[in-house]
Amino acid sequence: QVQLVESGGGQVQAGGSLRLSCATSGVISSISRMGWYRQAPGNQRELVADITSGGSTNYADSVKGRFTISRDSAKNTVYVQMTSLKPEDAGVYYCNLEGLYFGRKRSFWGQGTPVTVSS
Repeated sequence: QVQLVESGGGQVQAGGSLRLSCATSGVISSISRMGWYRQAPGNQRELVADITSGGSTNYADSVKGRFTISRDSAKNTVYVQMTSLKPEDAGVYYCNLEGLYFGRKRSFWGQGTPVTVSS
């Protein structure tokens, strides 16, 4: 089974920065996309940023210019550097991976790491 483990969450003041990491373990033959989602209390989980196997990136409008997603393909690890954090960026951040697992397209999720931004 593929496991994703997020780290780097915590509490930060508005305007501060955090770097989240998502490490992947297990065997997956081909990763097509990795991404970060977040979920605030009472809200649906929303895409923050994702990156394809080719390196193309996509960001939610609310984080453009402040967040940067990157990937270490050799380690199957994805990062998101978050700067100029705002209270509305708070929530649980989840890592997601899409790829081929034993020939079938699958999506895997991490357990999430909480981010708190105080004003």
